[in-house]
Amino acid sequence: AAVASLSALAQPSRLEVFRLLVRTGGAGLCAGEIAEQLELPKPTLSFHLKELAQAELIEAQRDGRTINYRVRDEGFRELMAYLTEDCCQGRPDLCLPIGFESCC
Repeated sequence: AAVASLSALAQPSRLEVFRLLVRTGGAGLCAGEIAEQLELPKPTLSFHLKELAQAELIEAQRDGRTINYRVRDEGFRELMAYLTEDCCQGRPDLCLPIGFESCC
């Protein structure tokens, strides 16, 4: 799962989509808004959304006729937990940027 997530995020456009959705929060955005903000063609965006969803980093939620995309919190947490599992000899607080506190 971690390899699939990292592979999905390794593509620059997908990383941009993911970061935009992180900034947007739980409400998410519809594909048209994402395409407009990132200036991506809709067919290209559709491909990237599918790849991020298959990597379980984002999810689609239908709201009437609209489909909103948002970050799948659980998928993101799982990736971060995997990456920091053996981080800094068991002291993940050492890996945080200066000024951040550990959430756990």
